[in-house]
Amino acid sequence: MKYLDIESWNRKQHFNHFKSLVNPSFAVTVNVDVTNAYNKAKEENCAFFVVYLHACLAALNTIENFKYRIHDDKIAIYDVIHASATIARPDNTFGFSFVKYHKDFKIFNDNFQKEKHRILNSTDLFPPINSDDCMYCSALPWFSFTSHKEPVSGQKDDSIPKLAFGKTFIEHNKLKMPVAVTVNHALVDGYHLGLFFEEYQSQLDKNT
Repeated sequence: MKYLDIESWNRKQHFNHFKSLVNPSFAVTVNVDVTNAYNKAKEENCAFFVVYLHACLAALNTIENFKYRIHDDKIAIYDVIHASATIARPDNTFGFSFVKYHKDFKIFNDNFQKEKHRILNSTDLFPPINSDDCMYCSALPWFSFTSHKEPVSGQKDDSIPKLAFGKTFIEHNKLKMPVAVTVNHALVDGYHLGLFFEEYQSQLDKNT
């Protein structure tokens, strides 16, 4: 981890403006094509969620702004962003995971399975490891959606991106899935979200 030189940052004024707001976050919902990702999950006999989560982290880790976190009046830059995802239990509760990202899908899948096993064999809400070098995400496979609102802590310097993945649907013979992203505007602009969705789609379309 290192710290950004805010004084020389071309977004210094933007950062100071949005950081002063009571609620500096904004959110978008975009439908992505998950046809290839779904087929990959079936072919490799693995969870569809793990496939599109891995693609999501691969995309987020290519864009530096998604690695920024506000620490007091400083901006930390993390080397790698992991996933704090909700994992469901048979009793319809869930636990928060901390799944370490790895470029190798098999290693990432192993990391996910270990966290899933921990959650299914405990009643703990929070993971033993919990830090800012992650993104928060939830799967909402019961319904599709066109907008989404995340719970907020009330801390305006909360700068961890939050994502939600909805129920898939067919459109023009393609399998689509709504993806909602909430970010802190002091760190991330619409331009960066555009880069993310472009890269996310590229990762989802990969066959390996």
